[in-house]
Amino acid sequence: MSHIVKSTYMELWHVLNRGVDKRKTFMEPADYVRFIHDLYEFNDTAAAPEFNRRTHVGHPMSHIRKRLVDIHAWCLMRNHYHLLLSARVENGVSLFMKKLNMGYAKYFNQKYDRTGALWQGKHKKIFIERDAHFIYIPYYIHLNPLDYAFPQWRTGEVRDVSKALIYLSEYRWSSHLDYLGTKNFPSVIQPSFLSETFETPTHYKAEIRNIITRPNLGIDSARIE
Repeated sequence: MSHIVKSTYMELWHVLNRGVDKRKTFMEPADYVRFIHDLYEFNDTAAAPEFNRRTHVGHPMSHIRKRLVDIHAWCLMRNHYHLLLSARVENGVSLFMKKLNMGYAKYFNQKYDRTGALWQGKHKKIFIERDAHFIYIPYYIHLNPLDYAFPQWRTGEVRDVSKALIYLSEYRWSSHLDYLGTKNFPSVIQPSFLSETFETPTHYKAEIRNIITRPNLGIDSARIE
């Protein structure tokens, strides 16, 4: 794994949350798409627009967005999410997460005719302050979907690497594909910072192979979360 030099002025945060009582927060593909849309739409210093679940009307076309955060990596799982963020304005991460969690919960409760909290608390926010943590966190976020089919990735003991890589390439609900060079949801992320880390899609893919097949590089989630 190559050494990574962090920006001296950028504060990176690993932000995560899960459904209350570990309940599913994404019931069907349309829910994933809605949350991804919200990642883009609510990343704005302007007040959150009122959405209609059927028309998806947001800010007017003339609106000029000013981002609250830079989204460097993200992944949605059935009952939780992971984001790698840095603030662009004062208190930007907290402001963005408030809009995101409340906006999606409102959509979800309306759609599924439920009331009450959707998320398990506000959110968990972990400051990335060590190089050893930063080196692994983008890969950790993107590799989470392997828990569904190749859980041994966490200890670096995946044997059928080809199938694992194919599985990741078919999982749309993360920024993994965009860093592989396949446009998926490119408007959500600001890729320049991690692109320096990942170097090329080929190098990025090779590092993933190393992590999931070499026990000494396996990612212990206790170190990440």
